[in-house]
Amino acid sequence: MQSRTRTVTWIGSAFIIELALAIGVLAALGAGVRGTHVALQATARFSFLLFWLAYSGGALASLLQMTPKWPARSARDLGLAFASAHLVHLGLVAWLCRIGAAPPRATFLFFGTAAIFTYLLALLSIGRLRARLHPALWWLARTVGMNFIALAFLVDFLRVPPQVTIKYLAGYVPFAFLAVAGPLLRALAFLLNGRTHLRLRAAGSIGVARN
Repeated sequence: MQSRTRTVTWIGSAFIIELALAIGVLAALGAGVRGTHVALQATARFSFLLFWLAYSGGALASLLQMTPKWPARSARDLGLAFASAHLVHLGLVAWLCRIGAAPPRATFLFFGTAAIFTYLLALLSIGRLRARLHPALWWLARTVGMNFIALAFLVDFLRVPPQVTIKYLAGYVPFAFLAVAGPLLRALAFLLNGRTHLRLRAAGSIGVARN
């Protein structure tokens, strides 16, 4: 019961914060194309921070040998919070289309696929539904989905405009750094954990041999 309450709190809080962020930007800059674009940028960054913690937090905790490993234990809550907050971002995309400034089709296909993975994984996080899947299929869906979403954020943050300003760098470089660091942290944690596992198996084998 406590776990469910915590999950609902994460989901609700993330949505409210993202909604307040979008409303604040639109109130300040207007609901036209410029204001909507800025609101999209702001909400994408907040959503990304939640996703990054869900995606990379466990690897970072493992590498730093953090105890307790809060990001790893809260990965599901963080992932659902990301999915909840991202609804506001998608609502802004729909509004952008409504006012006649729809993104190119290629953008829809690429980032739309990431959105589909987001809500597919959120749906499969429900225990009863996930139990219907073979563990290998769930692992594949989670691995492909999370990495595709990470790729979508990486592509978004690494886009460089014709004229690079200090304002642009301040708004993009920190997030681009995290977007690049996330997969690297996961890969490094995987390699180190794999080596540790192999050493433990070897030590166990030696112990058995000695006995």
